[in-house]
Order: sequence, then C-alpha cells, then structure tokens
Amino acid sequence: MNVENFENLQVYQLSEKLANEVWHVVTGWDWFAKDTIGKQIVRSADSIGANIAEGNGRYNLQDNQRFVKIARGSLNETRHWLRLAYRRNLLTSEQVSKLTPIVKDLSPKLNACLNSFNRQSKR
Repeated sequence: MNVENFENLQVYQLSEKLANEVWHVVTGWDWFAKDTIGKQIVRSADSIGANIAEGNGRYNLQDNQRFVKIARGSLNETRHWLRLAYRRNLLTSEQVSKLTPIVKDLSPKLNACLNSFNRQSKR
C-alpha cells in the first residue's frame, strides 16, 4: 500500500461510505437513541476507515497488518450495533437494505488486504 494513496483504496472508500451512511441514519434518531447506540455505532463505523488510514501511514508491514485487523474488529463491532439498532426498531427496512451490502462487501475486502500483506511478508 502506498501512503499517499489510501484514499484511493476500495476498502477505504467502502469504509467511508459505511461511516457516512451510519452517520446519516443516526442523525435522525431521538436523543436517547443517539446518546446510547448512536454514539457507539458512529464511533465503530468511523474507526474502520481511520484504522485503514493509520495503518497505511505506518512504514512497516506488521503495523499495517495490525491496523487492518483492528479495522476488521471495528467492522464486527459495527455489525453488532446495527443488529441491536434493527432489533430495537431504530432502522427502517430501506436503511437496512442500504447498509447490508456495504457491510457484506467490506469484510472480504479487509480480509483481502490482510492476505495481500501476508503474501508480501513471505517474499
């Protein structure tokens, strides 16, 4: 990964899209929902891209791998909060339809990043 080009990475762009969609959804919630689940889900969704960017700014492969693994953990945390939000009737069917494909696409892309790093480390 090239430090200057993390914004061009598909995985980063997808994480940014997810974070922005989550933000848009949460801003429409009432105060209590925003203060409880809302803050958590926005932080976890924002953390995915932030960790991709931070790892990309590190100049060694091991650090980059570590931050992509953290991003993957943040994606799982985001999934958790999305499930709770859905079960608590905070998400509409339309919102779920918009968020689900992004979440499903992001997981294999994060894994592909890690696999790419593993191939690089074996050279």
